Amino acid sequence: MLVAVMTFRLRAEWVHSLKEKRMIVKSLITKLQNKFHVSAAETDEQDTHRIVVIGVAIIAGNKALADSMMEAISAFVEENTEAEIIEEEREIR
Repeated sequence: MLVAVMTFRLRAEWVHSLKEKRMIVKSLITKLQNKFHVSAAETDEQDTHRIVVIGVAIIAGNKALADSMMEAISAFVEENTEAEIIEEEREIR
């Protein structure tokens, strides 16, 4: 069993309040959890309204499955938010 961890740092220039940011974060996290059955949460920059940091944890049976899921999640995040992905980190443990 492997644990794959992803971190996305997104920039949302049009966001002007933490309330707006929470709507974006909650929507994206819910979509990730529903589609991929992963654990996802906002992990950093909670007090900065234009930067969103989301961590995703995946349990996979083998490296090929983990890599495949990470690719799918990365494409999903890019397609399902207007925020710009400024950094993406991946790690398999």
